[in-house]
Amino acid sequence: MLHIGILQFSVEIPYALSLKDKRSAIKSLKDRLRRSFNVSIAEIDDLDVCTVATLGAVVAGSEIAHLNSSMDHLLNALQEWRDGTLVDHQLEIISPR
Repeated sequence: MLHIGILQFSVEIPYALSLKDKRSAIKSLKDRLRRSFNVSIAEIDDLDVCTVATLGAVVAGSEIAHLNSSMDHLLNALQEWRDGTLVDHQLEIISPR
């Protein structure tokens, strides 16, 4: 059975003085998360704010325990991110009925 894990999160990038600075930091973060956790990830909000980015990450799998573990590891990586600070997140696992 297919289960989908969705993580929406916001990060603050205090040193970003322009959208170019922000895009550079977010591109690096997205590339690293894709490589490390095999997630689909996109910037979904705060597109015109230089110091804040809201992103969504999605992963699919057959076991809820594996999805929870993957999302926990992803959250840990975000909390340790040196270029910014995780300020908010929401995690949801969707399972068919």
